[in-house]
Amino acid sequence: MKQLIAICAIGNDRTGLVYDLTRVVVECGGNVLESRMTALGNEFAMLLLVAGNWHTLAKLEGELTKLGEASGLTITVRRTEQRPPRVDMVSYTVDVVCLDQPGVLHTLSGFFSSRGIDVGDISTRTYNAAHTGAPMFSVYMVIHVPTRIHIAALREEFMDLCDHMNLDAILEPLKS
Repeated sequence: MKQLIAICAIGNDRTGLVYDLTRVVVECGGNVLESRMTALGNEFAMLLLVAGNWHTLAKLEGELTKLGEASGLTITVRRTEQRPPRVDMVSYTVDVVCLDQPGVLHTLSGFFSSRGIDVGDISTRTYNAAHTGAPMFSVYMVIHVPTRIHIAALREEFMDLCDHMNLDAILEPLKS
């Protein structure tokens, strides 16, 4: 029977970091089902969902501890279970671009949370605008909207919030 473990690892960004972590997973007999990995400043962060039998995951927990000690990675592992299918929700994407300003992500997540809308994925980044060099902020979110929520009303409230905060935003159904 396949079991799941979530792995969170962060350490100094260097060539071979992903290889080192995935080597341990493969050598223990694990299979990476999902992952998110990115550089954050001088650090590199990795989130992985790994499947295996009970023996594989027990061995993996021990080997990851050894890897962390040897490489300076901070590694956290947590046993988990497969998420049940979401039958009463519809998935949407949210794209926001604005001048960089504090609190944008906090405000957006609060807007959705206060309405019982689950955030499934978030990616943000800052960059300089092409022609002006102005500091910009972009947010990409996948949200899961309960079917009881009227989408047109949600979209109107969301666009009002964005207008108030001077955010350029799109809320649209997730395309498979």
